[in-house]
Amino acid sequence: MTARLKRLGWVLLAGAAIGCAGSAQAAPVVYHGFTLIDGSGTAPKADQAMIVDDAVIKWVGPTKQAPRTPGATRVDLRRKFLMPGIVDLHVHFGTVRDLVQKEEYFTPDSVRKDLRTYAAFGVTTVQSMGTDKDSIIAIRDAGRAGPQTMARLLTAGQGLVFKGGYGGVPGINHPVATPEEATAEVDAQAKKGVDYIKLWMDDELGAMPKMPYSISKAIIDAGHRNGKRVLAHVFYLADAKQLVAQGIDGFMHSVRDQPVDAELIGAMKARGVWQGAATLSREAAVYAFGADNPRTRDPFFRQAADPATIAGLESPAREKTIASSRIFPALPRIDEQARDNIMLLARGGVKYGFGTDAGPPGRLPGYSEHWELEQLVKAGFTPAEAIHTATARSAEWLNTNDRGLIAPGRLADFVVLNADPTRDILNSRKIAAVYIGGSKVPSVK
Repeated sequence: MTARLKRLGWVLLAGAAIGCAGSAQAAPVVYHGFTLIDGSGTAPKADQAMIVDDAVIKWVGPTKQAPRTPGATRVDLRRKFLMPGIVDLHVHFGTVRDLVQKEEYFTPDSVRKDLRTYAAFGVTTVQSMGTDKDSIIAIRDAGRAGPQTMARLLTAGQGLVFKGGYGGVPGINHPVATPEEATAEVDAQAKKGVDYIKLWMDDELGAMPKMPYSISKAIIDAGHRNGKRVLAHVFYLADAKQLVAQGIDGFMHSVRDQPVDAELIGAMKARGVWQGAATLSREAAVYAFGADNPRTRDPFFRQAADPATIAGLESPAREKTIASSRIFPALPRIDEQARDNIMLLARGGVKYGFGTDAGPPGRLPGYSEHWELEQLVKAGFTPAEAIHTATARSAEWLNTNDRGLIAPGRLADFVVLNADPTRDILNSRKIAAVYIGGSKVPSVK
């Protein structure tokens, strides 16, 4: 985190005027004069107003039609653009310092630091995918409603990893070797109160043993018995088809070994399986820093990382290590396949959301979401479709019916921009302010 964000964070913790998490607004607030991008995918509407009271949107419509609100504070947003906060369905928390990932780095403080960073970049809800310690539950519960000082979260706790196989963080996850062990671990996660069950089905391009289908079936069955949706890290088309047949609820990456086909698309639609996240920025970031990359000199990018992280990403030695890895030559093709497949799924009628896999080394919280929007447009989505994906579509997956849209009854989680992101998706980075539950939080510039 930059020195500026650290200073803002201390002001926040000291109880500055933006309010403390869980506190009620002193009076209604009327925001007016902005162009509204409401998250529904409809065209922007000029000269709109919004009334927020007690952390919730009470009214939205043309400024001239705004009802009288005695005692309200008025905020002039003329020449600004207002959209819902971004909802990221695939992140990881608190285990990385200076491009090094360790179990011991995960603490409540490291999680809160990441949540403040997400919020600063306009990401107001995140779904953590399977590398959390138990302390995450209390942090999640504290952010379920009301004004907040950081992004809200949901968690898959400790996801299921095959013993000796791919996935998880050593020391956090509990690898399983048999269906019986897997069932017991799912039961343990459910008892802790996690929101989802996560499994990893991958072999790192043949370098590691892959989870047997007998174990994935046991995980899915146990998750459903406990009333939990089950999500999968997946890479191969054949595995995706098998997991759909076993009852998986969603995928947290695109299929990346070959094009998705009519069989998979039809099965996902028939069974209501979500493409929960395409994680296109993950695929790009895995190889983007194998050479000098101008992103590291972008002021917006640099606000997501501390100086040691920037120095590491710009290190010629690290660039050489990445570029010489066994899988590096395959990464551009994998990236392209991921982009092609999310378009095939979306155009084929499969439900889909937005996610980045931000958090591991080189995949920066906050910045990754804006890179993901950029990648979705590169894949073939319009800027408006990309924003719709990152807001209302992702919020639909959550089943909370309380965010992702600028509409009455929704939480007042929104971003104010200085330029129109439906004309140029890079304008999502021109952040003027971020509000969570109607509470203004420190934001990047």
